[in-house]
Amino acid sequence: MITKEKLYKQIESFPDELEIEELIERLLLIDKLEKRKIESDNDDTVSEGELDNEIKGWLEINKK
Repeated sequence: MITKEKLYKQIESFPDELEIEELIERLLLIDKLEKRKIESDNDDTVSEGELDNEIKGWLEINKK
């Protein structure tokens, strides 16, 4: 979840005019980045090795 203060700072960097779709996309991106930052700060991430193993598993499933 993003705070109003952080949201206000982000909005200040937006162009003076933008389509509502672009505004929604930007807000969703800000929300996703904020969530990933919190996960990273809490060490709730996947290591590169774990990701490699997961991808290999996906590829093996698709071969069958």
